[in-house]
Amino acid sequence: MYFGKNLQYLRRQNGNMTQEKLAEHMGVSRQTISKWEAGDSIPEPGKLIELCELFSCTLDSLLRDDMNTRNSVYLPIRVERILPFRYVSYTVISKMPEDDAEASLKSWAAGCGLDCFSPTYIGWDFPYLSQEQKHRFGFHGYTSALILPESFEPECPGAEILQQPEADYAVMTILDPFVQPFDRIPRAYGLILEYLRSGSYKKVHHQGVIPCFERVYRKDGITCMDVYIHCAGSEMPSITTSFI
Repeated sequence: MYFGKNLQYLRRQNGNMTQEKLAEHMGVSRQTISKWEAGDSIPEPGKLIELCELFSCTLDSLLRDDMNTRNSVYLPIRVERILPFRYVSYTVISKMPEDDAEASLKSWAAGCGLDCFSPTYIGWDFPYLSQEQKHRFGFHGYTSALILPESFEPECPGAEILQQPEADYAVMTILDPFVQPFDRIPRAYGLILEYLRSGSYKKVHHQGVIPCFERVYRKDGITCMDVYIHCAGSEMPSITTSFI
């Protein structure tokens, strides 16, 4: 049974919650939390259910899964304040829309002379498909976006410049996301949503703000993907990020 180690993992993933803070949530002493995590005791059934509700997980996963194996793939969730930026986007609906959308946008960027700026690309699923497109043809949609340098004014046609205001996001980094893309990427979204449900933040959608997006990059020879979900809450984010 992995209960004690899983409890430690869930605390770390939820804003590095302290044992004292968890004890306050659960109505027990810090020493009780310490005993749970050390494997010296296990909560009564009612407290186990409370823990599942607090951390938005199932009882089976809390007791039986080894959640710490996620540490080799997922870095701890953080909340970032993303400064305003301008961007252009291109949406494709096809069987392979991610590659098609990014290729088209990179071709546009090359024609505008943006290559020398090493621009940042982000992307997100495009949800507005018909049932026929999804089920008959097996299509899905994807939007690729290019963040414009602050002083750059593209003169080539074919793209509308959009403005993203300052906004807060819950962020998780996935290491080697394309090794198992249909497992690792959706799970990251799920873990962030669990974090938002169990903390002081909540998922929100404000007009003109990208609800969620992904950014892929290389770091220390490893492919990384940052997954962002727009959120709001009572706590101030400790990190401010600019994509420009």
